[in-house]
Amino acid sequence: MVKTLKKIKSRNFKDADKAFEAIKEIYQSQVDFLCAQFDGFSKGKVPKEKVQGFYPYLRIEVTENSYKKLKSDKKFSYGFVSKPGVYDTTLTRPDIFGRYMFEQIDHLMSNHGCDVEIGVSSTPIPIHFALGEDFHLEGDLTQEDMDDMPNLFDLPDLETMDDQIANATHVVKEGEAQPLALFTAPRIDLSLMRLKHYTGTKAEHFQNFVIYTNYQFYIDEFTKIGEDSVGKDGYTDFISPEAGARMPQMPAYHLKRDCGMGITMINIGVGPSNAKNITDHVAVLRPHAWLMLGHCAGLRNSQELGDYVLAHGYLREDNVLYHDLKPNIPLPALSEVQLALEDAVKEVTKLHGHDVKKVMRTGTVATVDDRNWELRGSVRQNQRFSQSRAIALDMESGTIAANGFRFRVPYGTLLCVSDKPLHGQLKLPGMADSFYRERVKQHLQVGLRAMEILRDIGPEKLHSRKLRSFNEVAFQ
Repeated sequence: MVKTLKKIKSRNFKDADKAFEAIKEIYQSQVDFLCAQFDGFSKGKVPKEKVQGFYPYLRIEVTENSYKKLKSDKKFSYGFVSKPGVYDTTLTRPDIFGRYMFEQIDHLMSNHGCDVEIGVSSTPIPIHFALGEDFHLEGDLTQEDMDDMPNLFDLPDLETMDDQIANATHVVKEGEAQPLALFTAPRIDLSLMRLKHYTGTKAEHFQNFVIYTNYQFYIDEFTKIGEDSVGKDGYTDFISPEAGARMPQMPAYHLKRDCGMGITMINIGVGPSNAKNITDHVAVLRPHAWLMLGHCAGLRNSQELGDYVLAHGYLREDNVLYHDLKPNIPLPALSEVQLALEDAVKEVTKLHGHDVKKVMRTGTVATVDDRNWELRGSVRQNQRFSQSRAIALDMESGTIAANGFRFRVPYGTLLCVSDKPLHGQLKLPGMADSFYRERVKQHLQVGLRAMEILRDIGPEKLHSRKLRSFNEVAFQ
């Protein structure tokens, strides 16, 4: 026997606002039911049967006729299905994704002239996700309670949380609807929990423009700028990681703006594993752009310490994404992002025309997984770098760009040369300290200005068709 809420009948809607209100009503009622049952359980009132709550679903059926009447603006890369059929997805956290849900539903209705169906899915909400990021489930339970949990409540199930849709490996079974979105509700909920764990901040604070860095110096400068910017230029608040006994592994800081159009900055530390980890989770928030700002090794003798590198291609030897996106898959440079970064360099440095080449080179960035790559045999590694025409090397940029491509998030990279190991200029303490003081502030100003330019372009133009496959989901 299973204890559930009284079944709610599915309903069809012609209005995106009303459809969203139905999603919110279903989700909240299911979560409230689960939380009330868990509260009783935690106080010794053990349910007599298993308790289940379920995610809401959104479904649309696009007929041959409605597909032929497709009204989509062909400049846009999302908001419509790729062929006639039945499509659906499960949904979660309308408190975070409310605007996003409304926009996606509105696009579907406008483009296809179809109703959408909202109802209760057959996908259970794991109790951990119903309780939310602030609840430590195991904190007040005895070992006996913990042993009873799987029999009384649904626990997270990895079978419902993979990235097959994003990876284009999902196979639609006979009679099954095709996916509307890249991520299922349980996959999203898992990432929301992980974001709180890794960054020390709740998902609700994340903004649509995200900067990743690999040094705390950038965060220190961003904090100064962020705190000073509150109340100016539309910025409303600055959020830092919650105070605690320890600093989170990848602390995030949020310069907030209405509708999530501010800037989030995350210190991801060093290495492709961290880069993949954090972008796997930020991607579910569907940001409008993310950039990598950090330090790199310059590979050309003509480069100077402090020069900028604008990546237009990547040699990927990160060894963390090869199962999801093979290294031989090209990552296209996105013109809007490239131009925004270049224009930002010109504005901040006040250099124009050919003079910009004095401080910035555009080329291929090599991303590796070995921090001590300099200690490898020089003939083998130099040949690889030479053949790829790489001009810089780091440990994160290629991974962040690849996950941007994989998850359809516009991406870009602007690095700063901090050492030149192949030319005898190693990163040593004295040199590094001097370099950090001189360059971090300007580099960050360039990154922030680039994000402002991208925000002015607008999300409809940013979400490039270069990031979409030939059989793509409708949701951005």
